[in-house]
Amino acid sequence: MTKLRNSMQKTTLEKVKSIVGSNNFLDSIEDKLVYSYDGTPLISHKPEAIIMPSSVDEISQIFKLANEEDFSIVPRGSGTGLSGGSVPAENSIVMLLNKWNNIEEIDAENLTAWVQPGVITSKLHAAVEAKGLFYPPDPGSQDICTIGGNVAENAGGLRGLKYGVTKNYIMGIEMVMPTGDVVVNGGKNVKDVAGYNIRDLIVGSEGTLGVFTKVLVKLIPKPQTSKTLLAYYDKITDAAETVSEIIASHIIPCTVEFLDNTTINCVEDYAKIGLPRSAGAILLLEVDGHKIVVEEEANKIEAICKRNNAQQVKIAKDETEALKLKEARRTAFSALARVKPTTILEDATVPRSNLAILVEKIDAIAKKYNLLLGNFGHAGDGNLHPTCLTDERDTEEINRVEKAFHEIYDETIKLGGTVTGEHGVGLAKKEFLAQMIDVPALDMMKKIKQAIDPNNVLNPGKIISLSPKCEGKLQ
Repeated sequence: MTKLRNSMQKTTLEKVKSIVGSNNFLDSIEDKLVYSYDGTPLISHKPEAIIMPSSVDEISQIFKLANEEDFSIVPRGSGTGLSGGSVPAENSIVMLLNKWNNIEEIDAENLTAWVQPGVITSKLHAAVEAKGLFYPPDPGSQDICTIGGNVAENAGGLRGLKYGVTKNYIMGIEMVMPTGDVVVNGGKNVKDVAGYNIRDLIVGSEGTLGVFTKVLVKLIPKPQTSKTLLAYYDKITDAAETVSEIIASHIIPCTVEFLDNTTINCVEDYAKIGLPRSAGAILLLEVDGHKIVVEEEANKIEAICKRNNAQQVKIAKDETEALKLKEARRTAFSALARVKPTTILEDATVPRSNLAILVEKIDAIAKKYNLLLGNFGHAGDGNLHPTCLTDERDTEEINRVEKAFHEIYDETIKLGGTVTGEHGVGLAKKEFLAQMIDVPALDMMKKIKQAIDPNNVLNPGKIISLSPKCEGKLQ
């Protein structure tokens, strides 16, 4: 068991500064505060310093120094994570990689692109689409989140139902291991089963097994056309049943998104795009592909929506209107976050056939604890984001919030679901992991971490704990 670390010595910090240079080293009180938290509410811890390495060799040197002098490193991109994955640990420095933002190559012949970890996801979308290509993963925070963070968390997105998530588009990774060794795994070969699949182990490891310095992503041809629909319902359950029937009809839209009444009204207050405030729920649906197929599937989906009591089905007349409708979903979190000082966004996922049941249970639990809770998410994936609007200064209400989410996750697990569909475990979900994963599997995870990071220097305490240390605390 690794011993508790003491605060970093000034001499150690000077050694760190000498590696990255004084211009790439921050340690003011203000900087430490700025990088003490990510997008996760109620969790923070100040780092000892923040560094911005400019080369793979500098990252390698920092890791070697960390192993020698017993401090930890917490990698960070834009800090949009929602599980505390980039919250600093005790005696740690934050390693910023958001300036590593070059798209090094777009290979149209092999349908791949080499990108640095700090590339903003939407910028990669724009760059490849300009060449008639397509990178499907599209997390809701795509205009600010980075590819490195997407890979670390195995990010999903609105198009996940049809196209899958980040792991389905990662062909190769260059990374620095916690020991300081540099590893390149994977490449442009469509088929390659030589040795263990290290790449798939690293994707979704939440920054605990290596720091990405370059990522090879898979591209596909851009769909010929698409059609976007917005269906309004009086009852949430009717919207959920619509999703089940669409999938049962063997139609796989690229997007099936859900907003409840609370979220609808917050979005309308925020974006003013003409959503019906009285609607109990909205489904945002999109089909893409060949023009004839898109037309046929859109018509079938419209009929299914109406058969399941949709009060109105609106079909976007052009791409401009389609983007406006999709923006309603993409602004959901931002719109909800304006209502109260603290926004707690969660990530419950069940098999699609149990979606309607979970929606009802979440609504009942919110009423039981007298909480203002908005619900939205990727209905086609069975992935919901129950979001509580609260105030962390109200300790009595926060206590009710914690009890409510414990019940929501208990019900999620009973329905065969998972406590995180795309946000990751990090610090926020660690307490639920043992409810889902058997002890032998947890032990295997710990053994993998110990083998790759023997001194526990990289992002310690995230997902699993190897030793007692301060891994982030309630503010």
